[in-house]
Amino acid sequence: MNLKKTRLHILHEAENLSSKAKSGVSLHCHTEHSKEMLEFVPHYAAKLPIINFFWQRERKKYMQREGKDIEFTNAFWSPPLTAQDVYNIEKSQINKAGLEEMVSISDHDSIDANLKVIENTANAKAPISLEWTVPFEFGFFHVGVHNLPKDRAVELTQTLIDYTFNKENHTNEKLQEMFSLLNSIPEILVVLNHPLWDIEIVGKEKHLILLKNFLRQHGEWIHALEINGFRSWSENKAVIEMAESLGYPIVTGGDRHGCKPNTVLNLTDSKTFDEFVEEIRVDRRCEVVLMPEYKQPLHSRQLQSFAEILKHYPEFQDGRQRWFDRVHFDVGDGHGTRPLSVHWVYGGPLWLRWAIWTLGIFGSPKMRPFFSLARHKKDRVPKTVDQTNFEIPGSDEISTTLTSDAVS
Repeated sequence: MNLKKTRLHILHEAENLSSKAKSGVSLHCHTEHSKEMLEFVPHYAAKLPIINFFWQRERKKYMQREGKDIEFTNAFWSPPLTAQDVYNIEKSQINKAGLEEMVSISDHDSIDANLKVIENTANAKAPISLEWTVPFEFGFFHVGVHNLPKDRAVELTQTLIDYTFNKENHTNEKLQEMFSLLNSIPEILVVLNHPLWDIEIVGKEKHLILLKNFLRQHGEWIHALEINGFRSWSENKAVIEMAESLGYPIVTGGDRHGCKPNTVLNLTDSKTFDEFVEEIRVDRRCEVVLMPEYKQPLHSRQLQSFAEILKHYPEFQDGRQRWFDRVHFDVGDGHGTRPLSVHWVYGGPLWLRWAIWTLGIFGSPKMRPFFSLARHKKDRVPKTVDQTNFEIPGSDEISTTLTSDAVS
């Protein structure tokens, strides 16, 4: 079935894309300035058979010693690469494809990386952006806010962050006010990132209820939905179907945290990011490409990214070289949140070091054939768009779309 809002390309090997577009736009990149929360640790640690044994043992010892459970609310980690490193890697991939580059770094609730990049790069090619955490009802969403005006970027970012971290602000009226403010600035692009991902870990059914409520109450302020480089093909396909049904264009966001470039890109004939935004906001059309790396098994790519995140980088500056330099935790000693390296000289308990070593092994490209065999058929990227059966329901059937088995 032909898509009305989206022109999709699927690459299975490197290709010069200059005949298709003038520019490539890489959205949703993370740098060392991004504070990635650790609240997911108990959820995933409990799912890994061997790790779960040691995790539960350490948890019990902590409870006996401290009289309370381990608190992950204020703990965070940061990706390894600098803002300039990330920009250069994205630029290189786009240029190798025969395109001019535009790279929108969007760290969590921070524009520090963008402000560093535009010291040496034109703002038209390096917009000031962030991934805004939006509390909503019993959960939250991640919203890409791209291309803040340079002269107002700091002020606008502070306004958005004040909404996020001040619970008194968490009302629909205040959120409407925030979205209205962003929409009043025509060069800003507002994207609902990975909409079908239960990122808040409330359960698939609850997340879908949350998503429907969010789109019903605030969907008018969203300019596009994102298909994400670190989500499965079946989930991204469901996002495309939902977007087509509701009349949204889509954009791609790579969501990179490690050392490899984004596996999805946006294509455009625009020369500046302002022009690209107009294409999405006003013309409501988009052209996107899945790069050859996207067809690799998702779990394999995720583990490879984890291995890069946990890698030792002796060439980095002091305080950023080891993974436990880049993980911050409050151990309740009155000093607040500090790097784990303050407490661990050699990287923590032996079992944890072995677990990290194991992640590195499974993240090796040599392990990909095993992940390919285990991958569900629905998650195998089709050879061509023509071979893909997009099932676009009417807007009144959107609840059916949102309960798709593809959502996980």
